[in-house]
Amino acid sequence: MYFMLDENVPLDVADMLNEQGHKGEFIRDYVPPGSPDPVVATVSQELDAILVSFDGDFEVISPRIPDGQKRRFRKLSRIWLRCGEPQAANRLKSVLDFVAGEFALTKQNAPMRLTIGLSYLRTDR
Repeated sequence: MYFMLDENVPLDVADMLNEQGHKGEFIRDYVPPGSPDPVVATVSQELDAILVSFDGDFEVISPRIPDGQKRRFRKLSRIWLRCGEPQAANRLKSVLDFVAGEFALTKQNAPMRLTIGLSYLRTDR
């Protein structure tokens, strides 16, 4: 799987993803730091990457059921990390098999939406 990491995601998340055989890159390699969320979402969607972020603002610009202007992000798959930054790599690693299954399942119909907290995992289908 290909993961695009927002600028607020720690480096150890990218390291873990790459060690697990996935591709984890930072959005800063594609757009300037501080780029608006719609730009980050567009780049992630165009590269067919799963956007990983601590930023809940992506729920506003790319909701599960988009309307109006928000339809332009209708193919954006996202993981919203709701745990602490120090736990992010381990929490994501512990659910990677689930992420792979969910991504394969939702890819056919709608984008994947996951929320990973310190003690929970939520999917929106």
